[in-house]
Amino acid sequence: MYLKGCSKEHPFLFVTDNNEWPIEPAAPGNLIVFWGTIYKWSVGVQKTVEKVVIVGGGTAGWMSAALLKKVLGSVVDITLIESDQIATVGVGEATIPPIQHVNSVLGLDEAEFLRETKATLKLAIQFENWHRQGQSYFHTFGAAGQSSAFCQFHHYWCRASQWSDTKSLWHYDLNYLAASAGKFSKLQTEDARLDMPYAYHFDASLYGQYLRKISEGLGVVRQEGLVRDVLLNPDSGAVEQLLLDSGQKIAADLYIDASGFRALLLQKALGVGFDDWSHWLPCDTAVSVPSERFEQTLPYTRSIAREAGWQWRIPLQHRNGNGLVYCSRFMSDDQATQTLLNNLESTALAEPRINRFRTGRARQQWQKNVIGVGLASGFLEPLESTSIHLIQSAIVRLLRYFPHQGIQSDVVARFNKESKREYEQVRDFLILHYTQNNRSDCDFWRQMQSLPLPDALQQKIQAFTAQGVLIRDDQDLFAESSWLQVMLGQGLVPRDYHPLAERLDKTQLQAFFQQTHQLKSAAVKKMLAHDEFIDRYTRQ
Repeated sequence: MYLKGCSKEHPFLFVTDNNEWPIEPAAPGNLIVFWGTIYKWSVGVQKTVEKVVIVGGGTAGWMSAALLKKVLGSVVDITLIESDQIATVGVGEATIPPIQHVNSVLGLDEAEFLRETKATLKLAIQFENWHRQGQSYFHTFGAAGQSSAFCQFHHYWCRASQWSDTKSLWHYDLNYLAASAGKFSKLQTEDARLDMPYAYHFDASLYGQYLRKISEGLGVVRQEGLVRDVLLNPDSGAVEQLLLDSGQKIAADLYIDASGFRALLLQKALGVGFDDWSHWLPCDTAVSVPSERFEQTLPYTRSIAREAGWQWRIPLQHRNGNGLVYCSRFMSDDQATQTLLNNLESTALAEPRINRFRTGRARQQWQKNVIGVGLASGFLEPLESTSIHLIQSAIVRLLRYFPHQGIQSDVVARFNKESKREYEQVRDFLILHYTQNNRSDCDFWRQMQSLPLPDALQQKIQAFTAQGVLIRDDQDLFAESSWLQVMLGQGLVPRDYHPLAERLDKTQLQAFFQQTHQLKSAAVKKMLAHDEFIDRYTRQ
């Protein structure tokens, strides 16, 4: 319950349980009698948000700092509290294309960014052994073929799949053709069929340092220290001050919790609760280790299904990033570590490190005057490289709804509703990979086949298998082409296709496919080898 400023007609609103009533103003400290109940006005008028404090560094903290300061400038003062005593998790090294929006907003030079973070380019993820042992498919950032207004390309392909000589859908995907050839170049063309979206692999620790340099250059103040206690306002329950281990107290109008799994503000101080999704995504541990780079760095991530989880392999300019995500109920730490080390294919550069996690999300990403970002707001395993994007989207959402004139309950509710839906959509996409498998060789994979699915995911699967229809919400992070590739890759096949696919006879359809493939293959032939492109581009 609090008072906030309003209009000339109603100088103050009394706010309680998300309802608002106009009342006459009262001096701070006075008592207010409202509907027979006595309230003490000790919280005061809702304040303009002029100071933001971020708790925690790493990618989550420094990306938040950089974006907020770049966009808002002198509107807010930003302080970031972190301690050199606390190591960041730092295993997430792969991204998805929207990260380019962050770089664009920050005004980054891409060549410098690649040099500073030892980055390579990412066109896709290759999934190996996910549907069955020995089978693989790609989830690329592109789209196959060319769609018409009412009939998507895959409907033509589904019709043609009746013929014995039909190529795979990926045969018509530029990202796939370039990735499988180990090539990359920036195409100067307005032909939409030659769009080739890409993202990055980079060293997470170097990326955090890079963002810190940018943030401090913009005027963000770094405060070394550990948060020893969080002091709450006794009336509102909002965070009032942070007590550091040095004894210093720091106050702000708005707090960003980027403290990782500890969630010092959002969970430990405000106790927002946690929606546990481990019954859908039961992997709860990851072991990671860097290794020497290969002679050739491929422009895609590898995701290799193992006995009770999956292994990632991420190529950087100076090393490989490796890890194994697994379910501890089916595999011990020692077994997981040995499995990872046995499948590195290059020499390990450090001792393996184990991280525990629980899949799910904070029930409220924004609570009172605290917003959780990164691991403090939830965790979805890195199968589709979404961790860094969820940091980005939270800050972009905050910028869209930034509470300059004070935190409003309806804005908080809207923010939380969008956050919840975003996490659920990513969750469902990850579940799709696990449950639609045809493996009978491991208890883990057999169990995943029988999981009850979330309603939204079940509807997507039913619509696709019945008629090849792809259901995608407007705010879904993943495009229809992404859902299509994973569904096909995991063995889901439509029983029917759109009737417009019948408008071309077999000869016309085969010519259409051939022309599409030739156009994209010709573009790939002109590209540089991935390593050659990186070398030339970063030497500019």
